[in-house]
Amino acid sequence: MIGEAANGQDAIRLARENCPDVAVLDYGMPLLNGIGAAREIMQACPRTKVILLTMHTDDHYVLEALRMGIKGFVVKTQAPADLIRSIHEVLSGMVYLSPRVSRTLVQAYLAKSALPADPLTPREREVLQLVAEGKTTKEAAKLLGISAKTVESHRTRIMKKLDTPNTAGIVRYAIRLGLIQV
Repeated sequence: MIGEAANGQDAIRLARENCPDVAVLDYGMPLLNGIGAAREIMQACPRTKVILLTMHTDDHYVLEALRMGIKGFVVKTQAPADLIRSIHEVLSGMVYLSPRVSRTLVQAYLAKSALPADPLTPREREVLQLVAEGKTTKEAAKLLGISAKTVESHRTRIMKKLDTPNTAGIVRYAIRLGLIQV
């Protein structure tokens, strides 16, 4: 079965309905980014192997994805050739990294750089993305299936953790993480 989703929430819904062998997700999807959607899909369909399409090759993104069990990491500029190969590789039980990603990881390893701790919980990152996309508290609550009061609590904790007094600081952080595209 082949399906296409316009955003992270739709990708999760499609995956739950079909439990595909492979899910190819864009890191920068709206409503819920590729990492968040992958987490949900792998929980709902443990046999589904996830490949991320991204523009990011920073070791932080790659290490986060690999640590959570993502099996393929394909850079969008190399996608046509790499995507087919990545699908074959992950279906045969391997991990696939685009050459640019492999180079970044090797450089990080040689520099012995550590992955900086993410101060936000997965749910806080979901709220962060929705806030950065301009969703209202009520819209975010509906999309996440939680109360508006809970969304506000998450927003307050995010601002405290990021040491920012306003939504603009949250948006800047989301842009730096690549959760939203400018």
